[in-house]
Amino acid sequence: MTRQALLEGIRIADLTSVFFGPYCTATLADLGADVVKLEPAEGDTSRLVGNPPVTPGMGPVYLRLNRGKRSVDWDLKTDAGREAMRRLLAVSDVFIHNIRSDAIERAGLSYEEVRAIRPDIVYVHCTGFDETGPFAGLQAYDDIIQASTGMAQLLPMVDGNERPRFLPAAIADKVSGLHAVYAVLAAIIHRMRTGEGQRVEVPMFESMASFNTVEHLCDNSWRPPTASPGYYQRQLDPTRQPMRTKDGWIAFAPYLDERWVRFFKAAGHGHVLDEPRFKDKPTRRANMSQMFEVMAAIAPERTTDEWLALCKEAHVPAMRVNRIDELVDNPQLRASGLVREREHPTEGRYVEVGQPVRFSAVPAREVRHAARQGEHSEEVARELGMEEVPRGTAG
Repeated sequence: MTRQALLEGIRIADLTSVFFGPYCTATLADLGADVVKLEPAEGDTSRLVGNPPVTPGMGPVYLRLNRGKRSVDWDLKTDAGREAMRRLLAVSDVFIHNIRSDAIERAGLSYEEVRAIRPDIVYVHCTGFDETGPFAGLQAYDDIIQASTGMAQLLPMVDGNERPRFLPAAIADKVSGLHAVYAVLAAIIHRMRTGEGQRVEVPMFESMASFNTVEHLCDNSWRPPTASPGYYQRQLDPTRQPMRTKDGWIAFAPYLDERWVRFFKAAGHGHVLDEPRFKDKPTRRANMSQMFEVMAAIAPERTTDEWLALCKEAHVPAMRVNRIDELVDNPQLRASGLVREREHPTEGRYVEVGQPVRFSAVPAREVRHAARQGEHSEEVARELGMEEVPRGTAG
């Protein structure tokens, strides 16, 4: 007997766009939720990222963030569009959006108005800043959140270049999206236990502040601080970086003292351990940066493959430094099924990167391809009993 998907039977009305909210709802769709995504006239901004080979607006980032969802483009300025939205909310377990409070109220979709349609709904607001603080209502993007939560100041602390820099990844959007995933699931469990819906707020600023302070608040946690600057120094050590080999780059992670000892001995440099600065565990711990410097000096003696074989034999963690495009053919990711190729019905062959989590009781399932804008407008309207199909925002 085929088992149900984990979230089968859960319907989500999705009014999110770009990265933060769609990353959340894509994860929920992967788990089996029926996600109905309402797009604006111009489509989700992520549709424009990249160079789609067939259809404009079907970019690779959109495909990745919106797989498993149905797309509707009802015009909420029309009576039919508003009625379709009301009917969708009436049969939805979750309503999620990333629209500022004043704008969502003007659209007639505040928590109070949505709760009047579906009293036990889980209403999720993906926002920039918690609405009880002085930054409430300010617009936020990944760059703004990286800057305001200390992320952009980390690289200068490593390399001495005082100019703050963003990490070249939408990390704040994606971390906040994962916070939204567990928030949705927790609120659904609460409703299952109590019958009570609720409003859930997921702020990016607070999400990333929580994320960054796990290790880097460190000795600034104490009142007064016990060290200056107080950050987690191991991660700011400029010597703890990928190292050049004879033919490429590698990352070593010995960390435990016995691994350092095994590494130097296996590499044919056991004599290093006779030096006064590395003679025992306390001195090695005190001079960790110098050990990394010695490691970097001997790394060019072997190829990356030779180092990987040596480290595997010595039980020292190591891995080659990959480019992101190389992950497509990574043997581990191919074997695990995370990365595979699929044929989109209109866009051709593409690489899909799925969910990394495995569930023993529920087999992996095929999720629907990302939809063209408004592809399911009529289908969903008919399911909701609409005699008049709302016209699309684009037409």
